[in-house]
Amino acid sequence: MNGHDPFALRALLGPDAALCRRAITGEQGVSLPPFIDHHVHLHLIDEGPLAAGGIAGVVDLGGDPVALAQRDHHGIPRVAYAGAFLTAVGGYPVGRSWAPAEIAREISNASTHPGVPGGAATAVDEQASFGASVIKVSLNRVDGPVFDPDTLAAVVSSARERGLPVVAHVEGEGMAQLALDAGIDALAHTPFTEAVGRKLTAHAVTAGQVWVSTLAIHGAGDEASENARINLAGFAAAGGRVLYGTDLGNGDQPVGVHPAEVAALHRAGVRGPALIVAMTDPWPSSVAPTGVCTFVAGPAPTTLDEVAAWLAGACVVPAEELIHDDH
Repeated sequence: MNGHDPFALRALLGPDAALCRRAITGEQGVSLPPFIDHHVHLHLIDEGPLAAGGIAGVVDLGGDPVALAQRDHHGIPRVAYAGAFLTAVGGYPVGRSWAPAEIAREISNASTHPGVPGGAATAVDEQASFGASVIKVSLNRVDGPVFDPDTLAAVVSSARERGLPVVAHVEGEGMAQLALDAGIDALAHTPFTEAVGRKLTAHAVTAGQVWVSTLAIHGAGDEASENARINLAGFAAAGGRVLYGTDLGNGDQPVGVHPAEVAALHRAGVRGPALIVAMTDPWPSSVAPTGVCTFVAGPAPTTLDEVAAWLAGACVVPAEELIHDDH
């Protein structure tokens, strides 16, 4: 192969990393489990380059539930989705230029009974009926009204009854705490508008809350960037479950593995095997995309500092095409 010690490789990239070659071309490299971007908006991107850029699966966290349900669900990238944002009347992202009316549902009634116009259960049921794997709520106090605790509780309990986790966009002072108090399962972004502190972080870890990274959407070195980095570093160090996610569709970002997001995770202490876990976690599914692997051609990295740039060369290939050479 390339002379790399397979034991050192696994210490650097986790137990599933393997030296291999492609059967057809003979190209040598490293195979990893399929990568997933846990925060994208498919209606805002050309998804065609995702696989060539190393992404085998995505989680759409805000789109038209009808269009998402009509997709071919057998191809790559594998797509899990939340359907529409559930938000307070007039809440984020209603009225935004990037957010057509189809991707938001305004909830005006805390009813947990099905079929109530504007009701919490009605909105949850709609997303579930179109195949949602997770329910997304908007808790953005900066850009509009947010749910009162009773309505938020109704959304969460309705999702629980349907076996669906709830992910929240939290933005503004106190929103991370509101999500935690409501039993929200995941945060669509690492909190960035405030430093959440050790108490909330410890509570989030104990509760099993999951945080999607989205660190690179912030301006380098600005307050939001520093808040997010510090918050994620504390969460990861306390044992929190971190997911790689880019908010793809928000601004000009590469369609594929995002080197700046990987590097930001590294700076926040999510590196080595922990980084690969964050990039391959199948959440909200319990099963990873099947039949494919992430493949990075060329020599394997030898230090942690090389990993972020190296992963930029990833692509998705059929698992059957790879011959493992490190047994």
